[in-house]
Amino acid sequence: MQEVYDFLKKCNTYYLATVDGDQARVRPFGTVDIFENKLYIQTGKVKNVSRQMQANPKIEICAFNGGEWIRLSATAVRDDRLEAKQHMLAAYPSLQDRYKADDDNTEVLYLKDATATVYSFTGEPRVILKP
Repeated sequence: MQEVYDFLKKCNTYYLATVDGDQARVRPFGTVDIFENKLYIQTGKVKNVSRQMQANPKIEICAFNGGEWIRLSATAVRDDRLEAKQHMLAAYPSLQDRYKADDDNTEVLYLKDATATVYSFTGEPRVILKP
């Protein structure tokens, strides 16, 4: 899990894919955190991405860095605990002007049953996380 976290942090931006009915949706994300030995992401409950993950929690993340890319498939599980939100917001102070741990909008989700594979143009795929 630490290797996945480090890869995503190094990239700064990763792309999160969800399903909206029968249409795939992809958007850039930047938040990633480890809390209680689980990998977390963050968004706002008012956003379409939140509604999509609640309707179908199967997600995929992809990020590219220096000739390697990672694909992470998981089930996104909402964690409404104040402590989880506080931990995420402490890791991203720039978000604190838009999100508060105790507001009705801040959403953190941990990635359950995650599988992460690193690919490159020159080597074989390498699984670095699996359920």
